[in-house]
Amino acid sequence: MAKCPKCGMEVSTPRRSWKMAGRPFRSGKSTELTIGIFDHCRTSFRAVLPERQP
Repeated sequence: MAKCPKCGMEVSTPRRSWKMAGRPFRSGKSTELTIGIFDHCRTSFRAVLPERQP
Protein backbone atom coordinates (compact mmCIF):
# COMPACT_ATOMS: atom_id res chain seq x y z
CA MET A 1 0.00 0.00 0.00
CA ALA A 2 1.12 3.53 -0.74
CA LYS A 3 -0.13 6.91 0.40
CA CYS A 4 -1.35 9.41 -2.23
CA PRO A 5 0.77 12.59 -2.05
CA LYS A 6 -2.22 14.85 -2.85
CA CYS A 7 -4.97 13.58 -0.54
CA GLY A 8 -3.16 11.16 1.80
CA MET A 9 -5.47 8.22 1.05
CA GLU A 10 -4.02 4.68 1.05
CA VAL A 11 -3.89 3.14 -2.45
CA SER A 12 -3.59 -0.63 -2.47
CA THR A 13 -3.07 -1.85 -6.04
CA PRO A 14 -0.25 -0.59 -8.25
CA ARG A 15 -0.73 -0.18 -12.00
CA ARG A 16 2.74 -1.63 -12.59
CA SER A 17 5.51 -2.98 -10.36
CA TRP A 18 9.10 -4.14 -10.87
CA LYS A 19 12.16 -5.16 -8.90
CA MET A 20 15.26 -2.98 -8.71
CA ALA A 21 18.66 -3.57 -7.14
CA GLY A 22 19.37 -1.17 -4.28
CA ARG A 23 22.71 0.32 -3.29
CA PRO A 24 25.24 -2.20 -1.97
CA PHE A 25 26.26 -2.19 1.69
CA ARG A 26 29.90 -1.98 2.74
CA SER A 27 29.95 -5.76 2.92
CA GLY A 28 29.09 -5.92 -0.81
CA LYS A 29 25.59 -7.25 -0.26
CA SER A 30 22.83 -5.34 -2.05
CA THR A 31 19.13 -5.17 -1.31
CA GLU A 32 16.31 -5.71 -3.78
CA LEU A 33 13.54 -3.09 -3.82
CA THR A 34 10.09 -3.44 -5.36
CA ILE A 35 8.86 -0.21 -6.95
CA GLY A 36 5.24 0.41 -7.95
CA ILE A 37 3.40 3.04 -9.99
CA PHE A 38 0.04 4.02 -8.53
CA ASP A 39 -2.84 6.08 -10.00
CA HIS A 40 -4.99 8.28 -7.77
CA CYS A 41 -6.43 11.83 -7.83
CA ARG A 42 -5.85 12.04 -11.60
CA THR A 43 -2.11 11.70 -11.10
CA SER A 44 0.40 8.87 -10.91
CA PHE A 45 3.18 8.46 -8.36
CA ARG A 46 5.90 5.95 -7.48
CA ALA A 47 6.40 4.25 -4.15
CA VAL A 48 8.57 1.48 -2.70
CA LEU A 49 6.41 -1.52 -1.89
CA PRO A 50 6.99 -3.43 1.35
CA GLU A 51 8.37 -6.94 1.20
CA ARG A 52 5.76 -9.68 1.36
CA GLN A 53 5.98 -12.03 4.31
CA PRO A 54 5.47 -15.75 3.50
